[in-house]
Amino acid sequence: MNSEQLFHLIRRRQSFLCVGLDTDVDRIPVHLCHQPDPVFAFNKAIIDATRDLCVAYKPNVAFYEALGASGWKSLERTIAYIGDEHLVIADAKRGDIGNTSKRYAQAFFEQLGADALTVAPYMGRDSVQPFLGFPGKWVILLALTSNVGSHDFQMLHLETGMRLYEQIVVQAMEWAGPDELMFVIGATHPEKLARLRALAPDYFFLVPGVGAQGGQLGEVARVGLNVRCGLLVNASRSIIYAGSGLDFAQKAREAARALQVQMAEVLCQQVSE
Repeated sequence: MNSEQLFHLIRRRQSFLCVGLDTDVDRIPVHLCHQPDPVFAFNKAIIDATRDLCVAYKPNVAFYEALGASGWKSLERTIAYIGDEHLVIADAKRGDIGNTSKRYAQAFFEQLGADALTVAPYMGRDSVQPFLGFPGKWVILLALTSNVGSHDFQMLHLETGMRLYEQIVVQAMEWAGPDELMFVIGATHPEKLARLRALAPDYFFLVPGVGAQGGQLGEVARVGLNVRCGLLVNASRSIIYAGSGLDFAQKAREAARALQVQMAEVLCQQVSE
């Protein structure tokens, strides 16, 4: 899926929502625990309830790896079940020397079938390059994250006059174009999101932090939209754990629907302008 196809999907669904599948086995509703694969059973119900409201799903790989071989199998089943009508983002935050990164890329793109992978840029170009060049696949590079500790390094001033997160974006754009590279920009930094949109006008941003972490969709859209939307706004816990009873999937749908309605209004307003 290239950026043009993603944009058309956003227009068709009137949504730029990414649902994060941070499936914690300790938070799965009790009535699913008798299932042979409770993690997949939970994910399947969430996907069925939200499929028409979002354009992407983002399984957080740590929640599956923590369960060993059975968790990896749940992840494989989840990605296969999502299918081809959504962007599947493996949130694994990989990044290592070149030969190791190449194996990570093969694992997630060729074996698992993910469409995109989050990658840490700290080790530089030769650690990111092996993830690029897979047809129809995306690298989503960490630039500015939502966590409190993002201030420890990402906000550092460099001799170039830029902050570190700005330098990451500017330099990474030399490595790949907007059909295979996105950036993670946290929703809790809207003023900095505006600055990064000015630096990277044509690139998609994956924006976590709306919902449980306190980011505001309206503010993110105001400063982050480009002419082809250019945003994937992720919500995880606020959707998948909106309910914990027999109606958990319906509650998830209601939470996702509330965001999708806001997104449709934003997109409609953008067209009218």
